[in-house]
Amino acid sequence: MLKLEARPQPSTAWTYGSPVLALLVTVLIGVLLFVALGKDPVAGLRVFFWDPIKSPYALGELTVKATPLLLIALGLAVCFRSNVWNIGAEGQYVLGAIAASGVALLADKGSGSWVVLPIILAGMLGGMFWAGITAWLRDRFNANEILVSLMLVYVAVMLLSFMVSGPWKDPQGYNFPQSRTFDAAARIPRLFAGSRVNIGLFIALAGVACVWVFLFRTRAGFAQQVGGLAPAAARYAGFSSRRALWVALLVSGGMAGLAGALEVAGPIGQLTPYVPAGYGFAAIIVAYVGRLHPVGMVLSAVLMSMFYIGGELAQSRLGMPRSLTGVFQGLLLFTLLACDTLVNYRMRWAK
Repeated sequence: MLKLEARPQPSTAWTYGSPVLALLVTVLIGVLLFVALGKDPVAGLRVFFWDPIKSPYALGELTVKATPLLLIALGLAVCFRSNVWNIGAEGQYVLGAIAASGVALLADKGSGSWVVLPIILAGMLGGMFWAGITAWLRDRFNANEILVSLMLVYVAVMLLSFMVSGPWKDPQGYNFPQSRTFDAAARIPRLFAGSRVNIGLFIALAGVACVWVFLFRTRAGFAQQVGGLAPAAARYAGFSSRRALWVALLVSGGMAGLAGALEVAGPIGQLTPYVPAGYGFAAIIVAYVGRLHPVGMVLSAVLMSMFYIGGELAQSRLGMPRSLTGVFQGLLLFTLLACDTLVNYRMRWAK
């Protein structure tokens, strides 16, 4: 029989090989799922792993989905490495979208392209404000940041519903709960004609570089990680745990709010009740599949966006339920958790 035996030290090879194995197991389970539902497994794998990359337009759509996932995951990586469990990035994403929309709705045909910068800043400040509520409650009352940040997601969604159904409802929108379409000056510039790819791609890549430098090349980033790995050692070294808490949540909230601003002022072009797309929760999987490393999260964000697009294609082409995207996301997370056992344990044959 197989027996798990503790390793003397964690395996470096399995640290990076575990996500690959988890993906392979997820694909295998996905094939079995398609067969059980009476669908062609080859067609199912094609819509998930080939159709999202088969053409320049498809690659552009893949980038559009990957950009908010990557931005939110970068902020969550700072939190998780600091041992701060921000589970409410979805709410911070929504607040960023609301704040950015408030500025975008002030723009008119006479506004210049400079208005894009205040829109982005408003989104970041909105996300930071929402994350700051969690930070303040944790700092002042020692409230559990997991529960507080998660509950604030539902408050943010209700606030969004109020805004698009009340003060910001488009009077010419045929009674649909949505704001008016933003003017051209308030839209994020696109990179290519005929594609929805915008400058958010460059902002996300710049964020990868900034987070990498912050975490691995600055004293402040070192203090954040020491505080997460060894709080007692951090206090002995003179690092402030309160500062680490506030920095982690404000950075995470700012990145999530930035993603929300780029989404409403970019591909969507208005504020709607469908802004919450689950990016804040999916980004948790992106962060862990990418091993909380900025470069690894680029690859995992692309993979997760393939799941989003593949789920939409499977729904329209194969008649599969819309929840298939969440199924694949959950499978990837649970298989990753299972495969991570091999980092600290090896399998041995025992009599």
